[in-house]
Order: sequence, then C-alpha cells, then structure tokens
Amino acid sequence: QVQPVEPGGGLVQPGGPLRPSCTALGVTLSMYILRWYRQAPGMEREMVAGITGATSSTVYADSVKGRFTISRDNANNTVYLQMDSLKPEDTAVYLCTIPSRKSWGHGTRVTVSA
Repeated sequence: QVQPVEPGGGLVQPGGPLRPSCTALGVTLSMYILRWYRQAPGMEREMVAGITGATSSTVYADSVKGRFTISRDNANNTVYLQMDSLKPEDTAVYLCTIPSRKSWGHGTRVTVSA
C-alpha cells in the first residue's frame, strides 16, 4: 500500500512562508495527479492545490490563489506546497493524496500565529 508522507509543517508568524513536502515510497509521483487538502478544527476537509502527472498543470482554491504554489521535484520524487503570505486562517492539518491510488498521508500541522 502506498503511504504518502508529509514533512515540513510547523509554526509560522502571519505573513511568513512554509514549504511542506509530499513523498512516497514505492510509487513514482510524477506519474500521478496529486492534491493537497487541509482540514481545520471543526471544518470540512477542503482541497487546496492539485497538480497533474503528465503536464504538471496546476489548480488552486480561491482562498490560496496567488499565495500558494504546488510543484514537482521529480529527481527527488517529491511534490512541494510553497505557502507564502500565510494567514491565521491557513492554520490546519495539511494532507497529501494520490487520488487514483486512494492514498492519503497522515498530514502535517501548520499553525499561523503571532
């Protein structure tokens, strides 16, 4: 079973950057669509960003457009979520998923607070 792993969360001040990553053993991520979701306490899980396999086309939620960037590093079998200009409302657990493999990581906690 493929299990994505998402290191790179943490505590950051408002306006700061953070870059969690997603990697997985036993699968070549460049072959798959991959999406980042987030779930804040008491809220439904929402998709934040996605990237296709073949062309690396990207899609973003309106709430993060212009601030977040999803990208691939195929040499290291990793997908990054560069998060800039972070706001307190971005506080959530961020999860990586490979939809076609029905695989979810355990998530990484991001806290934006002064």
